[in-house]
Formats: sequence, structure tokens, C-alpha cells
Amino acid sequence: MAEAVRMPLLSDTMKEGIIAEWHKKVGDTVKSDDVIAEVETDKATMEVMPYIDGTLLYIGVEKGKGVPVNGIMAIIGKPGEDYQSILDAEKGAAKPAAEAAPASAPQAAAAPPQPAQNPPAAAAAAQPAPQPAVAPAPAQPQAAAPSDERIKASPLAKKLAEDKGVDIHALKGSGDNGRIIKRDVDGYTPPAAAPQAAKAAPMVAYQPVGTEGYTDTPLTQMRRIIAQKLAGSKFSAPHFYLTMSIVMDKAIDARKAINDMSPVKVSFNDMVIKACAMALRRHPEVNSSWMGDFIRQNHHIHIGTAVSVDEGLIVPVIKSADQKSLSQIADDAKTLIDKARTKKITPPEFTGNTFTISNLGMMDIDEFTAIINPPDACILAVGKIAPTPVVENNAVVIRQIMKLTLSCDHRVVDGAVGSKFLQTLKAHLENPVTMLV
Repeated sequence: MAEAVRMPLLSDTMKEGIIAEWHKKVGDTVKSDDVIAEVETDKATMEVMPYIDGTLLYIGVEKGKGVPVNGIMAIIGKPGEDYQSILDAEKGAAKPAAEAAPASAPQAAAAPPQPAQNPPAAAAAAQPAPQPAVAPAPAQPQAAAPSDERIKASPLAKKLAEDKGVDIHALKGSGDNGRIIKRDVDGYTPPAAAPQAAKAAPMVAYQPVGTEGYTDTPLTQMRRIIAQKLAGSKFSAPHFYLTMSIVMDKAIDARKAINDMSPVKVSFNDMVIKACAMALRRHPEVNSSWMGDFIRQNHHIHIGTAVSVDEGLIVPVIKSADQKSLSQIADDAKTLIDKARTKKITPPEFTGNTFTISNLGMMDIDEFTAIINPPDACILAVGKIAPTPVVENNAVVIRQIMKLTLSCDHRVVDGAVGSKFLQTLKAHLENPVTMLV
């Protein structure tokens, strides 16, 4: 019997998946463990397998289109098998809602008559018996032009048109439902004026070099959810920021010594992860989440580290980081980052974070502030390590300085709590031997 392959729930915030690629076509034989498609979610691009053997009879949506969670992606069965009953059953679930629409039709009779959008359909809605022709009613007086209230235009477009002396009624809208927006006013060219008599010394018009233009890029599912989550975080969580300078000279020496003797190469980011894990153990208030009407203090320490991928950002999570050695953290981080960049990462590997690190030091960034990654209460922004003159014992010396900025949700973490966390973090990074205990 034919079976539907439905869109799986691939992340906790997923509402639909976008078909990034079909690897099979209708008529192909598929095995249960074949990858039939790649699906782009709000977190990553994932491979989908059917878990049944058979022939691919039907593909529900083309590449680049979305399928809601549990919606039909494809149907697999025996060659030539009828699968229409599956599609009919799926459509039948939505039919009651569609049938409810005519109930509003009687209300339309009270509205002023409007031009028919579809004359044949309008004729079909009339009484079935033939009606005698009726002479059209005399035309009512019309204003020279409709008022601004009848024009679909954004407030900004109206104001801009007024400032530029542009007749907004002459514009054609490119927004939703023909709405006039700013770019329509900016791009408006008035009709050529009637020829004027030649002047003795005509001015040569300025010809700009090049042309204006732009490229619209559709949002990926990942970018859409990143925007929603971070906008929600920024405008709901009251952020405040604490910055501290860390002397990394001993950390540089320690990393070199570790990498000289260990097959697993440790990065500075791995050292920051380990130091954060140990500091979170000392300051569990930072390892918390705002839950609306209570604060959840997590007993486990799962540290996410932001990774840039083609579609945006993904945050692989080092689980139980406080219980792992530097080498174990380095090995886990390398594996997860490789999976993220090759689209092989799985939902358990990029969810569950209790604290997040965003490191732009390798991008030559001195310091920055990061937006908190829900449900965390804090995120640490890591800048580059740079030789910097500092004063020690009344003498100027050059030290390797790294700046860290902690973004805190003030509903959960107060300034004193965040400061004590940074002091502990600083102690571990400036004395790496403390991270070996």
C-alpha cells in the first residue's frame, strides 16, 4: 500500500521545511535509508530519508518551496499504484474551512457596488432566469482625482511625494496589493514637458555615471528564524554589557605547550569554552534562563559556540563542558563545526545550550556586543588577541590583550553577578594551569 513521506519536525522552532534539493525523481526506486531530499529548516539543512522501500510515485512540492511540518513531501508505493486517495484525504481535512467562506457572502450585498473582478463569475452568481436589459444608471459626478485616503500608499511615500511635489495619483505601486511605497516615489520620472523655444545658451544636462539598482534576495528559512529569535531577544530582554580586558600571554604559552605534545590541537576558543564552563560552575546564576514567571537555574553546563555557515549562523553545543578536558572540548568542537559546515549536524547537537560564546577574534575584530541567544541569560563576545601597551609597576610594557564583553539579561543577571563571573573567567584565562584541576 502506498505511504506518504511527511515533513518531519527537525527542530524545536520549526514550522515548515524548504526543499533545498530533491535527490530522487518520480519513478525512481528508493530504499528506506536513501536520502530522497535535503530540507532547509530554521537551524540547518538536513537530509530526509523515507524509512520505507518502494517506488517514488509522487513529489508534493518542487525545489525551493515549503512544506509545513507533517505535510506530504512525497508518496512511495508499488510501481503504478494509485495514490490519489492519500491526497484526497489530505485535502479533505482542509475542506470544512474552505466551505465556511460562502457564509459571508450575504454581507457583501450591503456594500456599495464595485467593478466586477471576474465578470463570468459575477454573471453566474446572478439569478438563473434571464433578466431584461437594464439601462445603466446615470454617471455620478466624480472628483477630478480620488483623495489620498483612497490611494494605497504608505505614510512615508505620501510625505515624500508631497516634499518632492510629485502627484501621488500618477504613481504605480510596487508594494503588496499595488501599495505605493518609498521606492515608487524615488523612481518616479515625470512625463516629458512640451518642447520649449530654443534659448541662446542652453545648459547641458548632467549625465550621472552608472545606474541605480539593487538585488532582492529571498529569505532562507534559517535567516527568517534568526531574525525572529534575535529581534525577540533584543526587544524583550533588557540587555546590559560588561567589558573586561584579559592578559593572554600565559594562555598563548600554555596553548603552544599543549599543542606540541597533544594530537588534538587546542584553539583559543576551546580555552575560552573551558574557562567559561569552570566560571559557570562557580556562578550558576549566569547559567540560567528567564522563563516568564520564574527563573530556571540549570544544573548542567552546555555551551554553544556560534558558527558562520552559508545560510547564516548555527550554534553547535558542547554538552557538559565543565566535565571535559581541554582536549575533549577541542575534539568535540572540531567535529561539530565540521558537521555544521557540511550540513550533517543533527538537532540534538545544536540545541540545549545554557550559555553561548560568539568569537569574532579571528575576523580581526577588537571587541563587540552580541545579542543574547534564547533561552540563555548571557552571551560572551570574544575579540582578537592584540599586542597592547599597558602599565605595570609604573612601567609601560607590551602585553597580548583580548577583550571580552558579556551581554546580560537584566531580568536574570545583575551587574554584580555578571562582574564576578568575568573576574573568575579572567583568573582562569590568565592562569591556564587552574583549568587543569
